[in-house]
Amino acid sequence: YSSKEDLYLAVMMRGFDVLHEMFVETIAKSPSTIEAIWGVTKTYMEFSQKHTNFFRMFHFFQNPSLHRQVSEEMMAQCNNRTQQLWNVVIEVFRKGIKEGVLRSGLNPVECAVILWSSSDAILTLMDYEYERWKQQLNVDLARVFFKSNALLLQSMLTEKAEKEYSPVFESELIPQ
Repeated sequence: YSSKEDLYLAVMMRGFDVLHEMFVETIAKSPSTIEAIWGVTKTYMEFSQKHTNFFRMFHFFQNPSLHRQVSEEMMAQCNNRTQQLWNVVIEVFRKGIKEGVLRSGLNPVECAVILWSSSDAILTLMDYEYERWKQQLNVDLARVFFKSNALLLQSMLTEKAEKEYSPVFESELIPQ
């Protein structure tokens, strides 16, 4: 490795590999596309809790000042791993649109970004400020995570899929 930043990113890419494997496994065992998408959100939460150091490293990777100190080769490898991860998630959204369970006018890349952004923001709060939110505002961020993702996903469903899956979100997927 040509720098400590390159070494750092080499370790972080192991986290990408772990998360990618977790996503692929979740999607493969899901009985439907909607449950696969929902499973990916739950899997990301599980990853953030079981692999906290990797989760935190992902956020450091987003720092532009780090990028200036990383070799072009390492950045290319990181970008490739990131794209592989995104492709898995985007493909599930594409499948949902093709099957007619997600609205046809949706862009699968934008859907993935919307769900990831919401998930990531709440998981970051959970990582650093879970107790503060619980004590000061009596807010359970884990519940907010599930509710937020359920609402976002429900807004993407076709009318037919909403009738089929909304009761599942309301009864099973949002922990009390």
